[in-house]
Amino acid sequence: MNFFEVIETVGKAIDATGVAVIAIGALLSAAGVLRRLRTGDAYRAFRQQLGRSILLGLELLVAADIIRTVAVTPDARSVAVLAGIVLIRTFLSFSLELEITGYWPWQKNRQPQATPDPAEPTPGTATHPQ
Repeated sequence: MNFFEVIETVGKAIDATGVAVIAIGALLSAAGVLRRLRTGDAYRAFRQQLGRSILLGLELLVAADIIRTVAVTPDARSVAVLAGIVLIRTFLSFSLELEITGYWPWQKNRQPQATPDPAEPTPGTATHPQ
């Protein structure tokens, strides 16, 4: 077995792993819905878990494409096709991240803003007893 065959096999194995992650994640997400039907948040939890599975699977599929393209066929056409695939999958990943968390990936450190309690005075304002 030569180098190119090994790289092709590794790429196919990572591809298969990515597909398996998505498929198993979908099954586990569906099973989780059955447990959460009584709590009322089944749909939201299903979407979040399924989205996480798809994100992880997409990352593996992109990795496999990169490995095969760079190591096996590094010509201009295959690199251009890889760039298109990566752009599409990156857009999908960003969209899924926004759907799951409500924030863009670069906004991870943002904390949700707490709604102010109307009974508490606003900082910087004086309270006067009546």
